[in-house]
Amino acid sequence: MSRKMILPLVLGLCSALVAATHAADDEPVYDLVVYGGTSGGIAAAIQARRMGKTAILVEPSQHVGGLTSGGLGATDIGNKAAIGGISREFYRRVRKHYDDPAAWKHEKPEQYRSGRQSEAAKDDAMWTFEPSVAERIFREMLAEAEVKVLLGERLDRSVVGTLRVPSAGNGTRSVPTTGVALDGKRITALKLVSGNAVRGRRFIDATYEGDLMAAAGVNHMIGREANRTYDETLSGVQTKNAIKHQFVPGVDPYVVKGDKTSGLLPGVHAGPPGVEGGFDTRVQAYNFRLCLTDVKENQIPFEKPAGYDELRYELLFRNFEAGETRIPWSPTLMPNRKTDVNNNHGFSTDNIGMNYDWPFDDDAEREKIFQEHLQYTQGLLWTLANHPRVPAYVRQEVSRWGLCKDEFQATGGWPHQLYVREARRMIGAYVMTQHNCQGKVVAEDSVGLAAYTMDSHNVQRYVDAQGQVRNEGDVQVGGFPPYPIAYRSLTPKKQECENLLVPICLSASHIAYGSIRMEPVFMVLGQSAAIAAVQSLDGDAAVQDIDVGKLQERLKADGQILAWTGPKVAGGIDPKKLPGIIIDDPEAEKAGEWSKSSSIAGFLGQGYLHDNNEQKGKLAVTFRVPLPKPGKYEVRLAYTANPNRATDVPITVYARGGESVKQNINQRKAPPIDGTFISLGTFEFDKEAVVVVRNDDTDGHVIADGVQLIPARR
Repeated sequence: MSRKMILPLVLGLCSALVAATHAADDEPVYDLVVYGGTSGGIAAAIQARRMGKTAILVEPSQHVGGLTSGGLGATDIGNKAAIGGISREFYRRVRKHYDDPAAWKHEKPEQYRSGRQSEAAKDDAMWTFEPSVAERIFREMLAEAEVKVLLGERLDRSVVGTLRVPSAGNGTRSVPTTGVALDGKRITALKLVSGNAVRGRRFIDATYEGDLMAAAGVNHMIGREANRTYDETLSGVQTKNAIKHQFVPGVDPYVVKGDKTSGLLPGVHAGPPGVEGGFDTRVQAYNFRLCLTDVKENQIPFEKPAGYDELRYELLFRNFEAGETRIPWSPTLMPNRKTDVNNNHGFSTDNIGMNYDWPFDDDAEREKIFQEHLQYTQGLLWTLANHPRVPAYVRQEVSRWGLCKDEFQATGGWPHQLYVREARRMIGAYVMTQHNCQGKVVAEDSVGLAAYTMDSHNVQRYVDAQGQVRNEGDVQVGGFPPYPIAYRSLTPKKQECENLLVPICLSASHIAYGSIRMEPVFMVLGQSAAIAAVQSLDGDAAVQDIDVGKLQERLKADGQILAWTGPKVAGGIDPKKLPGIIIDDPEAEKAGEWSKSSSIAGFLGQGYLHDNNEQKGKLAVTFRVPLPKPGKYEVRLAYTANPNRATDVPITVYARGGESVKQNINQRKAPPIDGTFISLGTFEFDKEAVVVVRNDDTDGHVIADGVQLIPARR
């Protein structure tokens, strides 16, 4: 486009912005306009109304609640004690709902078992729920607060969108669109696709995509920064960390096995994965969180979708044929014999590599990506339940389940919300990084706590040096307590916009965002952003210039938790403070793919290992305990009890002279010693003690947490 063509376009856009700013003076001007009816957006609008301000919630879809009402009923948070305010109020309302016996239509409350809800009897809140229940509660809370809700209205992003132009911090610079009216560095109105306009004094972008932020010209990032950008180790390309959710060795990536000329199978890209730790523009995979049921009278069977392409699942077949024995999904039980199903293992519900353009795309192109993800998921479930190349035991298990007739009724049982794990991330006044997560840097202007591991799903699928298919991008690193989120990470740089707050696509590196991006935290940040917006409005100040001390006072008064005062070892027991000799699970030898967790309290150190109730007979953990001198020692095993644990965990103790003593442990029963350990007996040892935990033929989750040796009294 020539400069002669650009000038009229720019002048036209400016005229449109001015017209939008001054048009329809009789239209209401809201104190707070929240764009995005996610859980965080809902919390923001409610908080503004509770502070006596006018507020409107504008949501592009016909639903409120985002992922919380869109299938993600297995709440991810890591440490629930870090959650306060409106966020905790929501989960208390969930608890109140299920305290009513009438809420249990397909099972009795005492029959419900879930590892996510193990502390239900002691908790004032409930953290697992059905999607329809979540949306109902959100609608009730909005109505009680008298929030005006505008559904089915999208920001007009049709004329000028995000420019893929590198900028500071590997970011992407955007220019204002006709969807946002600006007066200097302040937004005055949103122009919607319908032609309607919503005017306001302060604005919050509560979308998963950061559409309002980008439309206002705020600098942001899409993809993964290089590690060197913020002196991190877990951002950028991560082939070495990509151990979980991986293909078994030997899966050929070509349409005709061994024939490169036949082309790559769907989903595998040509070329190398990139420089280790280096910058790229790829986005971690999206999927649907599936609400399924095993209640036949409430089921919608899995059907083969129109346009089903068997080649799309060839990698799944080859992964089974190469030795994969696990069912490729992760179902967490919800009330009423329903599930929240998530991605698991090498080829599952994550549609890897098919979402890269989602952050940039207009509404029509996003709808195409949505439908492609939907068709992929529909085909995957039908394949797992029916295809003869899928092992019979997998088909048998998957076939027990179906979509729910009483969930997502308008869309045939399929979720209306795609799990947009990450899209744009603002490059704001302060950038949260890996250093914040691990406590090396502490934000003093806290407006809430994050409490999850640094987590990224896979980003790409490529061919490795051995000519085999590999996934890349999965990172799961925890072991730190809850940490503060900076207020400045919710604000753009002042020179870019003065009256906008961004609690969802906040300013964070890729790997830090992976820790922060949890629905309870979004609600916390949405509420905090609304209080800041009100204080900015009352003081006639830019959002960057408010008194953070006064903000924190109000946050505390409204129940937010701004500092962590609990255990500093991620809620665990510090092994250094225990008597005897301790070997924690990070120091143990692991055979097979164990999973790490910290969801059940009472563990040693930073968490514990579990077998995910899979790969029976293939997993083992060996604890080798070096001894200061030979003699008799009592051997104790640490584990966290839960109803989903195995009752027959095989433990072997190797003592003096190669003697081996085998016994089975019931890990559903609480450990009798301080609620952490069970004694395996007293044995004679020479230079070291060896304790092996296996999962052979076990009837539930097997836990391997740690071993303690206590010198026997003489």
